[in-house]
Amino acid sequence: MFDWQAVVMIWKRELIRFGRDRTQIAGSFARPVLWLLILGLGMGSAFPGFGHVPYIAFLFPGIVAMNLIYGSFLSAISIIWDREFGFLKEMLVAPIPRASIALGKSASGATVACLQGVLVFCFVPFLGLSIPLWKLLAGLPIMFLIAFPLTAMGILLASRMTSFEGFGTLANFVVMPMFFLSGAVFPLNSAPPFLRLMGRVNPLFYGVDLLREVFYGAQGHPWVMSISILLLFSAAAISGAVLAFAHRA
Repeated sequence: MFDWQAVVMIWKRELIRFGRDRTQIAGSFARPVLWLLILGLGMGSAFPGFGHVPYIAFLFPGIVAMNLIYGSFLSAISIIWDREFGFLKEMLVAPIPRASIALGKSASGATVACLQGVLVFCFVPFLGLSIPLWKLLAGLPIMFLIAFPLTAMGILLASRMTSFEGFGTLANFVVMPMFFLSGAVFPLNSAPPFLRLMGRVNPLFYGVDLLREVFYGAQGHPWVMSISILLLFSAAAISGAVLAFAHRA
């Protein structure tokens, strides 16, 4: 079903493209600066925190997740870019399974998103957070598990879009609710029942919960349950992306 050499080549191509895009790298660094400084320090002066975790520490995993979700969807926009310049057509007519294209794009987008998430780690010393290096490293597999299905979802959407503007509008419609209903900015325990229900069906909610557990030991849902939900979400998202490419003319 997969041509692994093609998967690796697509993965390398997207990483090279990201490394040359200084604007995207700068944006990945500037986005958490704004959120951590304005929201984290500003709201932190009004709210002491939740439980034994200060607000800035509560927000930190959510900002990592924010860079992951934005990085994932922005990586998926390369589908439209490749279509505009004819490269996507060349990949589709190549003698490789189309599932390899979807997997390569998803893996590369998830890797790029994780790199953007790692940039948030640079702020740990300046925020006064006591997160050991080994805990940050332990969070990397979880970050990839979050970013992979998000990229596949973005690819599924991008494969149906014909313009950058349309994809951007639709992506914002998906990204913002997922982010705010993930418990990244405020805990959903005290939210109205309908918001709690929407949060429970949001896969990003379990990803943020896992990051908090790894970084601070803040027990939310059982980690086996959270990982299982993210794996199911990954399977569904990559299946949708593979089908989207399989049915392209």
